[in-house]
Amino acid sequence: MSQSLATLSPDRSLRRWCARLWDDWETRSTLIGLAGVLLIHLLLWLLAPHVFRVDLTAISQAAKAPSIFDIEMASDEFEKAAPKPAPDQFVETNPDAPENTPDRTTNFAAQNQQVAQEVPIEDGQNDRPVTEGEKDRVSNQIVSGQLLQPLERLAAVAAVEPSVSEPVTVAPRAEQNPLPGFEKPDAESEQTYGSNIARVPENTRPIPERIEGDKNAASLAGAIAHRPAIDPNRPRPRPQIVSQQQVRPAILAENKFGTTNIGNIAVDARWSNYGSYLQRMIDTVQVQWERILVESKTYPPAGSTVTVRFVLNDTGRIARIVDVDSHSTEQATRACISGITDRAPYGPWSEDMKAVLGEEQEMTFTFYYQ
Repeated sequence: MSQSLATLSPDRSLRRWCARLWDDWETRSTLIGLAGVLLIHLLLWLLAPHVFRVDLTAISQAAKAPSIFDIEMASDEFEKAAPKPAPDQFVETNPDAPENTPDRTTNFAAQNQQVAQEVPIEDGQNDRPVTEGEKDRVSNQIVSGQLLQPLERLAAVAAVEPSVSEPVTVAPRAEQNPLPGFEKPDAESEQTYGSNIARVPENTRPIPERIEGDKNAASLAGAIAHRPAIDPNRPRPRPQIVSQQQVRPAILAENKFGTTNIGNIAVDARWSNYGSYLQRMIDTVQVQWERILVESKTYPPAGSTVTVRFVLNDTGRIARIVDVDSHSTEQATRACISGITDRAPYGPWSEDMKAVLGEEQEMTFTFYYQ
């Protein structure tokens, strides 16, 4: 009997050795740990040049750059000034009241006024005088008047000058007396002498009766009287007394709380460019609105109202109509809108108005038909 021994190759022996090592769990965990460490070191070696790269060019440029320093400004010194608060309440003053600046008030108007009334009220501390009017009515007026005076209605006639003819020379009438007679006393008298008496008056003429006239007509012989001829087709307007109080017609509100100040009725208000501008605008709208109603020859129902909200810009133009709340006829609504828009623009705003109001301002006008 014979025996033979087979020799194992190196490759096969290595595989057997690795298999035995892998079958042992302690050896297997050690091998996995070593493989992980090798893999991490390999990744660090590959990525390190990109992660920790230093740009030498940027460092050299930074070294050559000049020094830079920051300046911190005090924000309070250069902040834009906050806009002034808009005026609180516009009121229409009494033009007949004297100008007097009130101490404190939130009202602004076209002139300075300090509240006053003819009959004072004890402990009265109101900024408006006592007025009799409608209850539950808000009004910014204290007096009522008329803007469109009677002479303004005759403006079309008065604008055409009547034709005047050449001056007419009129000789003044002279006084003329008849020639005097003679008086001869016939009776004897111890107090007189016998004589013929004659009294010679001035301006004697051989006329039968005396004519009344100017005794100095002889010295005025060359005088002339200018008497323009009046065209009967264009008569002159009749002279009328025009009130100096130019105030809009008003629906006054009832106010039982007045003031202790005595004087012509007035309200606490301070003058401002905006107040003067707004007063002129309101007066213009009032006149235009009344003119439209007169030309239409019809009048809306009494007691109806129309409220128009619109935006006025700093050039004095109506930028847009925001809203119209009408409790009247369509014709009444159109008259109110036209009364506002027809006479625009109302003139550019002053610089202080722009500082207070900005570029636009929304306004609300309420029209009452009575």
